[in-house]
Amino acid sequence: MSDASIAQVRAFNRFYTRQIGLLNEHVAASRFSLAEGRVLYEIAQRGHTTAGELAASLKLDPAYLSRILQKFLGLELVLLSPHPTDRRSNQIALSKDGDRAVAELDDLNDAAIAALLAPISPEARHQLVDAMNTIRTIIDAPQMSSQIVIRPHRIGDLGWMIHRQGILYNQQFGWDIGFESLIAGIYNQFQEAPAGPPKDLWVAELDGAIVGSIFVMPSDGLAGSAQLRMLYVEPSARGRGVGTALVAQAVGFARSNGYDRMRLWTHTIQEAARRLYQAAGFRIVETIPEHNFGKAMMGEIWQLDF
Repeated sequence: MSDASIAQVRAFNRFYTRQIGLLNEHVAASRFSLAEGRVLYEIAQRGHTTAGELAASLKLDPAYLSRILQKFLGLELVLLSPHPTDRRSNQIALSKDGDRAVAELDDLNDAAIAALLAPISPEARHQLVDAMNTIRTIIDAPQMSSQIVIRPHRIGDLGWMIHRQGILYNQQFGWDIGFESLIAGIYNQFQEAPAGPPKDLWVAELDGAIVGSIFVMPSDGLAGSAQLRMLYVEPSARGRGVGTALVAQAVGFARSNGYDRMRLWTHTIQEAARRLYQAAGFRIVETIPEHNFGKAMMGEIWQLDF
């Protein structure tokens, strides 16, 4: 390992420490230290936990964690109850005051991050977030080995997909509300389409959270052709194989249900999706200059013959 690599990582650590105020007594101008805020957040995420689980998850010294928990008990932010299967430990949960403290801390942290990102252009902001995800994915790979689950859609999913994609594509590409309106209609078309020719929609989950989706339905006016539609992957899950798994699910469904080909519509700026389509064997069959969603773009039709 080169000395230059070590020096660059240390330089980044010093820089980022200043950016997030790690050396400040309190995090995000709150009443809590960084460690205290992190413990509160972890309890909130787990619902019920134990001191041992918190120490292991956060890699905190048990004695230091015990002092934090004693402070929280004094402030009536947490509640203790006997563990149902281990009499030597207690379960820890947030009280109502604890829930309010977490909400307060979330608001302060969101405001601090928003202030950090505000001077950055949308394009550079997207690059920054992707770089952060890359760092986390590479360094934390052993802890990020949870299995991706591809499941059928259920009630509530369609509204969630419209909501998330409207926000994400606005953040990433600057697309306006016209895109959200369009995809609301597309999801309605899927739902209202008859059962035959075959159609289906899948949702990707990671640790119980939705991280992507895709669906297949017949192409309008083109017999024997399936349409791959609305592939999306959450930024936090990119680089984990979610997109590849969703595309494979869609292609396998179309092939096994007797379609002759599969088509999709995308844009040249959607580089990550285009790489997935190319890897799956799709090829560009048409390019279309467009002015959609408040932007001038180059649209593309891709096709995969079976």
